[in-house]
Amino acid sequence: MNIIKVQGIRTYSFHGCLSEETKIGADYIIDIEVHCDFKSAAKADDLTKTVDYVAIKEVVISKMKNDKKLIESVAYEIVNTIKKSFNLVTNCKIEIKKINPPINGDVEYVSVVVEE
Repeated sequence: MNIIKVQGIRTYSFHGCLSEETKIGADYIIDIEVHCDFKSAAKADDLTKTVDYVAIKEVVISKMKNDKKLIESVAYEIVNTIKKSFNLVTNCKIEIKKINPPINGDVEYVSVVVEE
């Protein structure tokens, strides 16, 4: 099995349970990996036989625009969309990091990880 990773996707999104989070937004960093067999693509040097990482990034950016209360919900939505959109994907793992979350104390980020 092979893995394609797209790491450090940056978005400014409006997820959160607090009303101010949905108004002012926050910075997010998303890391994603998809498991798929791209051996034939490598041998043929053919992008159509693998999963295009540009398309993966576009799914992430698109779904991060759908405001949710929980980043957990966004993570599952992204994973499910990727698995439905790309037949080669057998497993998908995502980490969504919310930078400087509005919680008491000095916290760099909070994150969720979903793998299916």
